[in-house]
Amino acid sequence: MNIPGDLAGLRSLTPWLPGRLAEGAPRIAVIGDVMLDGWWSGTSDRFCREAPAPVVDISRRDYAPGGAANTAMNLQSLGARVRLAGLVGEDEPGKRLRGLLAEAGIDLRQLHSHPAARTATKYRVQAGEQVLLRMDDGGNPVPAEAEEHLAASLAAWLQDADAVVVCDYGTGLLHGPVRAALEAVRGGVLTVVDAHDPGLWAGLGADIVTPNAQEAARLLGITLQPQADRARQITGYGRDLLRAAGAGSAVVTLDSEGTVLFTGDGSVHRTWARPASEKHASGAGDTFVACLTLARAAGLPLSTAADLAQNAADIVVQRAGTSVCSSADLALHLTALADTALTPEELAARVAADRAAGKRIVLTNGCFDVLHRGHTRYLQQAKALGDILVVALNGDDSVTRLKGPGRPINPVHDRAGVITALSCVDYVTVFDTDTPIPLIEALRPDIYAKGGDYSPEMLQETPVVRGLGGQVRILDYVADHSTTAVVERIQASPLRPDPVRPRQSTAPQQPVGPAPAGSGGGEEAGAGP
Repeated sequence: MNIPGDLAGLRSLTPWLPGRLAEGAPRIAVIGDVMLDGWWSGTSDRFCREAPAPVVDISRRDYAPGGAANTAMNLQSLGARVRLAGLVGEDEPGKRLRGLLAEAGIDLRQLHSHPAARTATKYRVQAGEQVLLRMDDGGNPVPAEAEEHLAASLAAWLQDADAVVVCDYGTGLLHGPVRAALEAVRGGVLTVVDAHDPGLWAGLGADIVTPNAQEAARLLGITLQPQADRARQITGYGRDLLRAAGAGSAVVTLDSEGTVLFTGDGSVHRTWARPASEKHASGAGDTFVACLTLARAAGLPLSTAADLAQNAADIVVQRAGTSVCSSADLALHLTALADTALTPEELAARVAADRAAGKRIVLTNGCFDVLHRGHTRYLQQAKALGDILVVALNGDDSVTRLKGPGRPINPVHDRAGVITALSCVDYVTVFDTDTPIPLIEALRPDIYAKGGDYSPEMLQETPVVRGLGGQVRILDYVADHSTTAVVERIQASPLRPDPVRPRQSTAPQQPVGPAPAGSGGGEEAGAGP
């Protein structure tokens, strides 16, 4: 695999990133329960005489690979070189599934066919936008001969793979000799397990497991309260989950609530899903797993990979049926986010609607010039304080006044795009005043959050926020993670071909000195923006 550039320290999501990942074309092996999804659409205006059931006049039949096959399709669309192992029958659904996968360019040499097998299918019948019925068929029992044949071929199949994804949806194909063979030959290849019961795969020592909330709860032996925040309920069990799954990291998927990532060092990272209008999308979890695997195979930090995968899943849930996210889709999506900084009027209208819906508004501000781990950790914490996180960016002239000549390094359009792409951020706006006090007075946030080594008494904004009935919260300081430190390391690097020249600004130049309290200078202090 050839990944240009060093992505190991990348914390931001930019439009060039999907293309960069696709350039590396990692070899990714997918093994598991393949399915054929069918979406039969029509109209319904009457009930049948035999029973109180609607009659649907079918006008269209659409088919797509599902299950492990959908994960493979997403990986291929994102730029990976994909090989797929699994089992289909020598039936019409199996032939149709093979044709769709071959047309996408996926290596099917280990997609075995057997006359005694029946291809797993999920056919949905819908009228208008309403799914009326889902018909599941096939998938098991699995012929023992097919299991043995697949298991015997895995060593050679995995030999030069950059990553392997195990998709176990419980048909039984992977629960005997196939699982034993995988445990024997896995080696040091990046391994991601997406299984209904990740505990069955503890012996594999997966790098990442991706259970949903109910699957994680069953593995932990706990009961989730249906009306409570699932992310908060599951967060305290990170180490227990990793131990039970035998994994290095775990991402618990929460559907419309995003995901929670647990890593072996005890850290927790949250992603938030963006609202989706499409009610009948299918396979967003497969898209998430595919993008997460591709990003990790390329060397992206796990938290960045999770944020990128959340954006990919956000794309497919807006589409009907079983869909995939391509590299071009993801690049276009990230490009569009760069244009989503809201005007004060647009922001005020959205915040008013959110507040009317009973949501708590959190506001923070800063320059966010070169995004680093201190920023992302700080924004994650800010989001956790309420329901809606608003990030107000200092405009370019404002940054120059605060930081001096040569800043910002990235113009506000780029900074807005990078911040908006973080799933924890709901709205981004830009202000050019020396402090965000006018914005605070307009939005009246429930919580005003700042990071770094501030105290509330240091901030000019504190009496304004409190006077409006809000709270001021100071979040973590992350030592050795500041934009100034990042810039200094870049400038000191022997690999830098030319000295960094200060960018010219049309703003009046002012003496460089301490930043006014509360005006964005917290970026230099660590976790603040």
